[in-house]
Amino acid sequence: MILAVDTSLGTAVAVIDADGRTVAEVGTPDPLGHAEVIGDLLAQVARPEITHVVAGMGPGPFTGLRIGIAAARAFALGRGIPLIPVPSHFAIALDAGIDGPFAVVTDARRREIAVSVFDGTDADGIPNLLQPTRLEKQGTELAQPEHEATGLSAAALARVGARAIASGRTLADAEPLYLRSPDVVQPGAPKRVGS
Repeated sequence: MILAVDTSLGTAVAVIDADGRTVAEVGTPDPLGHAEVIGDLLAQVARPEITHVVAGMGPGPFTGLRIGIAAARAFALGRGIPLIPVPSHFAIALDAGIDGPFAVVTDARRREIAVSVFDGTDADGIPNLLQPTRLEKQGTELAQPEHEATGLSAAALARVGARAIASGRTLADAEPLYLRSPDVVQPGAPKRVGS
């Protein structure tokens, strides 16, 4: 069984079995409050038979992604099982089931959108990423048909992770896909005060 955790749009967790069937899935579309709900959602779906944890790596807001990734890492570490990082747009693309080039579009806030271009699935059943995720201004006309998403299925994220495991592929590294630098900056040197 595979557990998937994603906090890129709302908070979503799911467990699938070895055949890819959804065993349990819960979530909330609220783009805030991840820390308040993640523990309860994990408790609702957790099973002793879980062998892998899939973490949604974004794109998404800094704090939201950190909460979901930390929860996934803690669960995997606590169970002594592997953590599989998967870009969140792959789950949306898999659920869309669209043949031909299309753009997965999610709200990146600050009047921007996050865009990933896919073209169906490859031989492993994993969505075929044509163009890496990038930021665009809201209202930008894209060359491909748009598939706009306001949420995602953690079960679909788990299925992408299962297919990546089966094919021996790595879809993301351990760093979240933020697309922009954090708002906080390193403070400058302290001011010198003369006497």
